[in-house]
Amino acid sequence: MTEKDFLPSEYTSQKDTGTVRWKSPSNIALIKYWGKKPHQIPANPSISFTLSACATDTSLYFQKLDTASKSHLSDGKYSFDLFFEGEPKHSFKPKIETFFQRIQIYLPFLREYHFRIETSNSFPHSSGIASSASGMSALALCLMSLEKEFSPDMTREFFNQKASFLARLGSGSACRSIEGPLVQWGAHLNISGSSDLYGMPYPYKIHPIFENFQDTILLVDEGQKQVSSTVGHDLMYDHPFAEQRFAQAHTHLDTFQAVLADGNLDEFIKIVESEALTLHAMMMTSHPYFVLMKPNTLEIINRIWTFRKASNTHVCFTLDAGANVHILYPENEKKIVYAFIENELLQFCQNEKHICDRTGQGAKKL
Repeated sequence: MTEKDFLPSEYTSQKDTGTVRWKSPSNIALIKYWGKKPHQIPANPSISFTLSACATDTSLYFQKLDTASKSHLSDGKYSFDLFFEGEPKHSFKPKIETFFQRIQIYLPFLREYHFRIETSNSFPHSSGIASSASGMSALALCLMSLEKEFSPDMTREFFNQKASFLARLGSGSACRSIEGPLVQWGAHLNISGSSDLYGMPYPYKIHPIFENFQDTILLVDEGQKQVSSTVGHDLMYDHPFAEQRFAQAHTHLDTFQAVLADGNLDEFIKIVESEALTLHAMMMTSHPYFVLMKPNTLEIINRIWTFRKASNTHVCFTLDAGANVHILYPENEKKIVYAFIENELLQFCQNEKHICDRTGQGAKKL
């Protein structure tokens, strides 16, 4: 597939007004995407668990504009209102404007309608959980549902691919939130069908041990992220270790194929924790540099290592570009691991706040 494949042909139907609603999950990368090329192309491939509980619920109300209303729109502007958690959210509007500008060529009807976008998250915004991934994927899916009204013969496979393609243009990691439970994004020589343009369900064998894999998210710091993902990605342009990092991601993806097929949790832990620490190492060795972990983040990591050795469980951690900790473990160890989390780790969270999540199957139309 190329970008041209997502340009629409002539629409066969029309619709003047209506509503669509999608719930789309966040995701947590196991092999991290960090660094990007122009047009939201990843500098290295990645793979993620699609989550279940952490999701964005978005309703899109659309009304076709009359000729007079369209004539009042200035170049590069779109007619829409945005509400977050029931309140107008003007600070989000520039990002939506930019998103619409990027996808206009692929959804030419955007300037034909007034949209009312109502969205809410099941988790704290800007706290190190990928709200841009769930939010942009939910909006992309709503827009694709509208396009499907114009092209009723569109296949489910193409619908998902184009939704992922569009979501990527809003937020790179959003392309991994359309389907589940494991989604791979980024061209990789040894993964058939992989593409820089969209995410796809991981195509090879996945051992049953990874079904309903648990992710308990410890909210160490609920504040605004110290550095945005966009800024973090940009720091990879002149990073002295960038090429080695990109090569490492490809190598880890190759190794992951046998790990996922065999259910080798020891190797899974090595790769996942290495990826998390590498992400933060890249931030600490960039210019400017950032230390995104907090003292409580390090305390949690050390206690996980101590507990894992003493209990012979397969609990591990991963991190996004922030202080919060995702604790990953198989469902058959849930009782003992969650007791450890309650007894030893919640004290290091803000007001003991945490989210119990698990792998999910992707977005749902509501």
